[in-house]
Amino acid sequence: MKAAEVIASGGVIAFRTDTFYGLGADPFNATAVARIRELKGREENKPILLLISDADQIARVIAERSQEFEIAAEKFWPGPLTIIGRAVVTLPDEVTAGTGTVGIRLPAGESVRELVRACGGVLTATSANPSGREPARSAAEVRNYFSHGLDLIVNGGEVNVTEPSTVLDATTSPPRVVREGAIRVDKPV
Repeated sequence: MKAAEVIASGGVIAFRTDTFYGLGADPFNATAVARIRELKGREENKPILLLISDADQIARVIAERSQEFEIAAEKFWPGPLTIIGRAVVTLPDEVTAGTGTVGIRLPAGESVRELVRACGGVLTATSANPSGREPARSAAEVRNYFSHGLDLIVNGGEVNVTEPSTVLDATTSPPRVVREGAIRVDKPV
């Protein structure tokens, strides 16, 4: 798979996630993640979301899972819920923004999970747009936003969702909804 080759060589791809198009790189490759920040014009203090292909990949990026993390994952995964947990120390600051935490999601779409699996099981997935702009909903919009700088755009068709993932910080008790999105919850756990 071409996307897997690009990721393995330290490249950056754009691909359709289960919400919008995202920018993908190996999260353990600090140089590749820095390229994403540069492409987006993203602030240094914002962590970058990760997608996992399977639940067994959680341990590669999350150091400790709170009970709230476990309950939310069991209830809402696979699906459009990003859960923030304590990051493993091997994740570069380019991903965590020095917070010691990272948001991860197990996407609902099997084709998305297959792509992430082929690319090593964990992939960055920050939205494919310059900071402050609307997330790309098609490969054409990705090309319009990024006429250069990407190594590959994987055309997954047009996105038909209207909302991003909900983001839940499970490092606090009780957990805190950071961003309302596709999952509407008053008390997620």
